[in-house]
Amino acid sequence: MFLSDPALGILMLVVFLFLLMLGFPIAFTLMALGVAFGYLSIGDGIFQLFVQRTYSVMANDVLISIPLFLFMGYVIERANILDRLFRSIQLAAGWIPGSLAVATLITCALFATATGIVGAVVTLMGLLAFPAMLRAGYDTKIASGVVCAGGCLGILIPPSVMLILYGATAGVSVVKLYAAAFFPGIALAGMYMAYVIIRAMINPSLAPKLPPEERNVPVLTVIWALATSFFPLVLLIVSVLGCIILGLATPSEAAAIGAAGAILLALAYRTFSIEKLKDSVFLTARASAMVCWLFVGSAVFSAVFALLGGQRVVEEFIMGLDIGPIGFLILTQVIIFVLGWPLEWTEIIVIFLPIFLPLLDHFGIDPIFFGVLVALNLQTSFLSPPVAMAPFYLKGVAPKHVTIEEIFSGVMPFIAIVIFAMILLYTFPGFALWLPSYLYGG
Repeated sequence: MFLSDPALGILMLVVFLFLLMLGFPIAFTLMALGVAFGYLSIGDGIFQLFVQRTYSVMANDVLISIPLFLFMGYVIERANILDRLFRSIQLAAGWIPGSLAVATLITCALFATATGIVGAVVTLMGLLAFPAMLRAGYDTKIASGVVCAGGCLGILIPPSVMLILYGATAGVSVVKLYAAAFFPGIALAGMYMAYVIIRAMINPSLAPKLPPEERNVPVLTVIWALATSFFPLVLLIVSVLGCIILGLATPSEAAAIGAAGAILLALAYRTFSIEKLKDSVFLTARASAMVCWLFVGSAVFSAVFALLGGQRVVEEFIMGLDIGPIGFLILTQVIIFVLGWPLEWTEIIVIFLPIFLPLLDHFGIDPIFFGVLVALNLQTSFLSPPVAMAPFYLKGVAPKHVTIEEIFSGVMPFIAIVIFAMILLYTFPGFALWLPSYLYGG
C-alpha cells in the first residue's frame, strides 16, 4: 500500500466530505467508504466488523425511544390543535408588548417540545402565526425570526430526540442530559421573548398592539381557552418529562406513555382518524429508518477511521495546538457551527462528534455539559445561511412578497442570542449541571 494507515484514514474523511458536497446519500456513503477503506486495510475482516457494528446499533436500548417520541410528535401534529393552542395563548398574552410574537414563541416552544420535528413546527407556524403577525402590521423580519427561532427549540428542550442521539453516541445518561438541558432550554425561549418585548417597547411600530376588541377579552373566556387547549398539551409534556427526570420511567417507557397520551388527546379533540394514524406510523417508520441507517453507517465509518489511526492523528493534532479547555471548546463549537451550514444535526452528532468525544477527558470537560452546549449550538445550524433549513421551510409557506433575504435578516438577532446563551452557559456551567447533580448526585 502506497499510503500508511493513518493517511488512509484522513483520505477516507476527505473523500466522505467531497461525496457529501456532491449530494450522495449520507448513510450509505458512510457504509460504502467504511467497507471499501476497511477492506484495503484488514481484508475480509471488515465484513465481520460491519455485522458486529450493525448488530450493536440495532441492539442499543437507548434508541428505542426515538420512534416512540417521533410517533407522539406526528400524532400531535395531525391532531390539528395548533390553531387552538395559538389562539388561547394569544388571548392570555394580549396585554404584553409584541403579544402575537410572544404567543408564537410560547406556542413554538410547546409544540416543538411535543413534536421535536423542526420542519413541521416552522411550517405549521408559518401557515398560522406568520400571516397573523403580518396582518397585525408586524415587521416582516422580526416575524420571520420569531417563527424560525421558535421552531428550533425542540432540538434543545426535552424530550429532545437530538439529546437521545447524543446520549447513545457519547455513552452518557439520557435522563441526566434531559435534566441538564431543561433550564437552558427554558432560558433560551425566555431570552427570545425578552428580546421581542424589548424591541416592541423601544419601537412599537415593529410589533403593534392588537386592537382593543382582541385584547379586552373576558377572563372566563381566556380561562376556558387555556383549559381546553393549553393545559392538556402541557400536562402531556410535563407527565412525560416528569416520569423521565424523576426516575419513574425510562425514556423509552415515558415515550410510550407520551405516544398513548397523544392518541388520547387526538381522540378528545375529535381529530383522530385511521388515515391520520397511518400517516403518523409511516412518517415515524421513515424517520426512524433514516436515523438507524445513519447510526449504522456512522458506526462502521468511525470504527474503520479509528482502526486506520485517523482518530489518533486528529487527537494528536488538537493536543499539539497546546490549547486549554476554553480553546478546545471554542474550536469544537466553531467547527460544529460551520458544519451546520451544509449538514443536518443528525449527521453532526453521529459522524463528527465521535471525533471530539475522546478528547473530553483530556481537557476535563463534562460530557453532559458538552452535550447541552452542542444542543445550543445546533440551534444555529437551522438558522444560519446559506443552507439554513428553518428559513427555507418558512419561505415555502410564506406570502410571495416575503423574500428569503428578509427571513435571513430576521433570524440574525436570534443567532446572536444563541451565541450569547452559549457564552453564559460556559461562564456559569452550574446552570446546566445543578439539576442533574441535585437529582442524581455526582
